[in-house]
Amino acid sequence: IEETVGAMAELVKAGKVRYIGLSEAGAQTIRRAHTVHPITAVQTEYSLWTRDVEQQILPTLEELGIALVAYSPLGRGFLSGRFTSTDELEDSDYRRSGPRFTGENLKQNLALAARVKELAAERGITAGQLALAWVLHRWKHIVPIPGTKRVSYLQENLAAADVQLSDADVQAIADAIPAAAGDRYPESMMR
Repeated sequence: IEETVGAMAELVKAGKVRYIGLSEAGAQTIRRAHTVHPITAVQTEYSLWTRDVEQQILPTLEELGIALVAYSPLGRGFLSGRFTSTDELEDSDYRRSGPRFTGENLKQNLALAARVKELAAERGITAGQLALAWVLHRWKHIVPIPGTKRVSYLQENLAAADVQLSDADVQAIADAIPAAAGDRYPESMMR
C-alpha cells in the first residue's frame, strides 16, 4: 500500500489528482497509507445491516480525520423496500445469487427490512429515508452513496438529510435491526 499511495501522492504533487481515497481497506492498511500521504476518504459498504466497519475502521477514520463513503446504504435496495424477492431482479443481477439474498438468509433479511419499514412508519417517513438518515447520523463524516434509477427515488433519498434523529433514536434503531444474515459477497470474492 505504501508504494501505491506513494505513486498516487506523486500525482497529487504534479497537480493531476487532488485527493486520494481507498476502497475496502482495513484499519491497518488505512494507517499505513495515511503515513505516506493524507487519505481523504475510504469507501466501503455501510448500512443498518452491514456494520462490521464500526469495530475498527470507523474509529480509525475518526482518529485520522478521514471521511467514510458508504456504498449500499440501502442494503442493495432491500432496506428501502424496493425489492421483496429476487424474482423481481434481472437474471444477471448479482443479488439473485449473493449470500444475503438466497435461502434462509433472504428470509431473515426480509424480516429485517420489514422491521425497518415499521420503524420508518412510526416516524412518518419511508424505509429508505430511515436507513439513510441512520447512516447520516452515525458520524458527521459519512457520505452515503445510494444508487437509484429514478428521479422520484433520488428526491426521496435527498429528503433523508432532513430527517432528525436523536442519539437515542439512532441507538434504538441500531438495537432493533441486527446485522444481516449471510456474507456480503460469496466466499471466493471475500478472499
